[in-house]
Amino acid sequence: MAVEEALLKEAWLALEKSIIYYLGRPVGTVAAYDPEMDALNYDQCFIRDFVSSALVFLIKGETEIVRNFLEKTLRLQAKERQWDFFQPGFGLMPASFKVEGHGVTQDLRADFGERAIGRVTPVDSSLWWLLLLRAYVKVTGDISLAHQPSFQKGIRLILDLCLVSRFDMYPTLLVPDGACMIDRRMGIAGHPLEIQALFYGALRAAQELLLENEENQYFVQAVNNRIAPLQRHIRDEYWLDAERLNVIYRYQVEEYGEESFNKFNIYSDSIPFDWLVNWIPEKGGYLAGNLGPSQLDCRFFALGNLMAIATSLASDHQAHAIMELIIQRQGDLISQMPMKICFPALENSEWRLLTGCDPKNRPWSYHNGGSWPVLLWMLAAAAIKTGRKEIAYEAIAIAAKRLSQDGWPEYYDGQSGRLIGKEARKFQTWTIAGFLLAVELMNRPEALSMLSFEDVIVPPNGNGSSLSD
Repeated sequence: MAVEEALLKEAWLALEKSIIYYLGRPVGTVAAYDPEMDALNYDQCFIRDFVSSALVFLIKGETEIVRNFLEKTLRLQAKERQWDFFQPGFGLMPASFKVEGHGVTQDLRADFGERAIGRVTPVDSSLWWLLLLRAYVKVTGDISLAHQPSFQKGIRLILDLCLVSRFDMYPTLLVPDGACMIDRRMGIAGHPLEIQALFYGALRAAQELLLENEENQYFVQAVNNRIAPLQRHIRDEYWLDAERLNVIYRYQVEEYGEESFNKFNIYSDSIPFDWLVNWIPEKGGYLAGNLGPSQLDCRFFALGNLMAIATSLASDHQAHAIMELIIQRQGDLISQMPMKICFPALENSEWRLLTGCDPKNRPWSYHNGGSWPVLLWMLAAAAIKTGRKEIAYEAIAIAAKRLSQDGWPEYYDGQSGRLIGKEARKFQTWTIAGFLLAVELMNRPEALSMLSFEDVIVPPNGNGSSLSD
């Protein structure tokens, strides 16, 4: 696609400048290198942040840094059971790591959330790691890396963390607030769509990467048993369109028994029908942000919906309906900077109560309706998967006009995305990498295969499974 060569060169130079070296070898990229602000933890390499950089490097054939990253983060994985409950859980991947020391005395220091703002534990790091390992194998053909005993054990530990017996009745993954890309309190505790989309993709990746041997047999069975029920549950229970709204509007409550229709006891008075009936296009729809007891979060969350398309968690019909909604509501979701992390924003007293008055979650800022350029690559991936490339071309063109002159900010504020984020870092690596990756995917759509999956046949009946089944 036509993007100025000078802009692409500038972005590549900025991405290369962000690379972290450990004992002389590239192992990741810093979150940001904004010279105008204190580093805090932005001088570390975050697993979720590095994914967009890693995918760009893979497309360009620069595979060494990705392999090094996978190997080093695997060594940082928590591999001992801790009875000190302020220590990382068994099998957890760190949120980030930092190179400390100089020369031959260098060491890698991991952060599992024990030093993070709000002490947030990263559920998504392990899931992104599995998706990236699969992408590396797809691009390089080096399945031997994933088949190494240490990698097989790492995969088992992640699955053990996700699939063990739990206090839950559904195939989705139960997580606390702030456990994903939205890493501050935003009322998404429970079963947020973003985690379910990543969880589904990680299960599909594990299905391809696990050797079928005695050590893995229970994990292979558990993964195979979980995929279809998870997919069916999300498609059936999270879906919102005009037809579904009419069903929810007439819900009966306080139903008891296995045959109850309103399984989660959703009270229709809690649903913002006045807004929804006017916002959802006749032919469009999307997956709700969260679902739980008496809870249906009707906000549109971009990452979860876009990744649901890329991984085939959403059905083909649903994928096209999501893209139709994005096109029809482009003024809300893309506007002057692609694209909104969620819509609409929580406002007035609601945002104060739900986010704890967090100033980074002001209405139409950061996690609360802010615009994140990193989402460009996910929009491009979904557009390629559904054959709606025109919306990705348009979004990239919008971003190309501003990102460089604005200093590649972390996020944008305002309902239209016109303002550079009030506390946004500049030269944010995932903004740079997300833009480059979106361009590369549009130029080489076949590269999407490293991240996407084909659909699976969902049986009409069946229940989720865990390792204890």
